[in-house]
Amino acid sequence: MRLAGPLRVVVIVLTAGLTWILVSVLLGTQSGFSRLQQFLRSPENPPTSEPRPKKYKCGLPRACPDNSFAFRIMSGAANVIGPKICLEDKMLMSSVKNNVGRGLNVALVNGVNGELIDAKFFDMWAGDVNELLKFIRPLHEGTLVFVASYDDPATKMNEETRKIFSELGSKVAKDLAFRDSWVFVGAKGVQNKSPFEQHVKNKKSSNKYEGWPEALEMEGCIPQRTAEV
Repeated sequence: MRLAGPLRVVVIVLTAGLTWILVSVLLGTQSGFSRLQQFLRSPENPPTSEPRPKKYKCGLPRACPDNSFAFRIMSGAANVIGPKICLEDKMLMSSVKNNVGRGLNVALVNGVNGELIDAKFFDMWAGDVNELLKFIRPLHEGTLVFVASYDDPATKMNEETRKIFSELGSKVAKDLAFRDSWVFVGAKGVQNKSPFEQHVKNKKSSNKYEGWPEALEMEGCIPQRTAEV
């Protein structure tokens, strides 16, 4: 008998709530329909969301074949956001690692095992091009070369520098100019031009940023080099 009063109050509140929701639905309000759905939904059966697409190494949308290396490379955006070079889910160069800078950002990788040999940036506006030449002249056969531009990749480039990059497989190194955007993956000893290269000219009429073209992003799978016996 003592519970009759509280139970009556609960019944009245539930009845009023359901009546308000049903009226809202009948009047076509979205909020009422949503509340009705929430009320009728069983806590044991929460709504299912679509599964997120699976990401593979370096964020690629699909896995690379066996005996190949997954990579993603991004040039810098204007002179604000630094470039990134990722290989096999390892970030080789980035602003977070504090090893990128204005000019050319270059990572050298062992083409057999995918291990990083060295990574440096070279200022092509106010730096010394000879430092870059010392870095890329003595490459061993099969060494992979990853290059990402940032701000200005070309002002200090000389004929020898352009020739070396061309021999590594670049199609555009000979024409690279002030503030162009450029990403490139080549190798010492390649026979043909690399399929992994993108280039956007610095043109006032088409630049995405004031004074700079758009940033570039490239991804893919690089065949692993077979170790010589």
